[in-house]
Amino acid sequence: MERAIVAIGASHAGVQFVASLREQGHTGQITLVSDEPDFPYHKPPLSKAFMKGTASVESLNLRGPHFFQSAGIDFRRGLSAIGIDRAARQVRFSDGSILSYDVLMLATGARPRVWAGQALPHNVSALRSLNDARRLHNAVADTVGPIVVVGGGYVSLELAATWCMTTGRDITIVNSASRLLARSASPELAAVVENRFRAHGVGMRMGVQARQFTIDASGNARGVVLSDGTEIPASLVVLGTGVLPNQELALAAGLPCDGGILVDEQCRTADRAIFAAGDCTRHFNGYAGRQIRLECVQNAHDQARVAAAVICGQDARYHQVPWFWSDQFDMKFQTVGLLPDTRSLCVTRGTPRDGKGAYYHYDMAGKLAAIETVNMPAEHMLGRKLLSAGMSVSADRVADPAFNIRQLL
Repeated sequence: MERAIVAIGASHAGVQFVASLREQGHTGQITLVSDEPDFPYHKPPLSKAFMKGTASVESLNLRGPHFFQSAGIDFRRGLSAIGIDRAARQVRFSDGSILSYDVLMLATGARPRVWAGQALPHNVSALRSLNDARRLHNAVADTVGPIVVVGGGYVSLELAATWCMTTGRDITIVNSASRLLARSASPELAAVVENRFRAHGVGMRMGVQARQFTIDASGNARGVVLSDGTEIPASLVVLGTGVLPNQELALAAGLPCDGGILVDEQCRTADRAIFAAGDCTRHFNGYAGRQIRLECVQNAHDQARVAAAVICGQDARYHQVPWFWSDQFDMKFQTVGLLPDTRSLCVTRGTPRDGKGAYYHYDMAGKLAAIETVNMPAEHMLGRKLLSAGMSVSADRVADPAFNIRQLL
């Protein structure tokens, strides 16, 4: 008899996992549980096409509405898992129901960091879910005046770029670090991004923290007070101050966690009947040579595929080279590999500052570690093949304008 499989969390990792199980030939019972009321949806468009109003809710579906029925997957919405009994192999849910499992997948994702200060005014929120996006979309339509975006990461910048293009409102980005994208991009690429925002008239306050809000009689923020004592007027504020992994369910069940649910290269937790995938996990990454936690769609999909393959009897392992992308204004930023903590060299190809080029980053051993491209999708794809093959290329060759990665593949 085929094993009964329960997956908790129906974002990119959870949906890819159950789809991959069927593709790999699993014919047993599969239950996918989501704590959200909607069908599973793509998250990247929330800050762009959905916010612009050019993407409908239906167009965001990760799988069509009939997928779950045709695939024989029991999809349950609006239900939160509140406890795991590992000895009995059961999960308890918020409605009092209990599901038994032979194999359990935790794809619980991540959540925005909680604002550490005062209670949040009505017009201050974060963007993580479709419901968040709906509220923000409506708030932009219902308000006038300046918008303040707190945080200099990719989602914050995508929102700021979208609203800059579509609303014509004054927008200011407040960033506690001295530069944008301090965790996810090189100083060179961050400078390109900052220049593009400034060229579009977006205000920048770098190296200062948002400390508190001034509030009007209706309970709405009318300004953001910064750590240098200045105040920025605001009719709408978005907090993009990072996320935390949803690991509490695993922790309560006695599974080891350390800034994410710890999994091995086959996405197993310390309990061989329980797997985990996506933003909620911390894994040993063979490319990085250390444990890391990745917040990207690629990682969610690839970990989910590996877990499904292992459950279906294959000796699959997660060794994929990380990659991700972001669209802002007329720029497509793509990164493959991981930026080294310390690097020996950065080689520039083309003219990224003018809208088309790339940065090649080398680690202290002189090995190519990451490639960042600006409006060069073909170069990005070739870079993915290059790094996935474990190959490097000398800085001298990269510096030659006539060089093409294709020559090596």
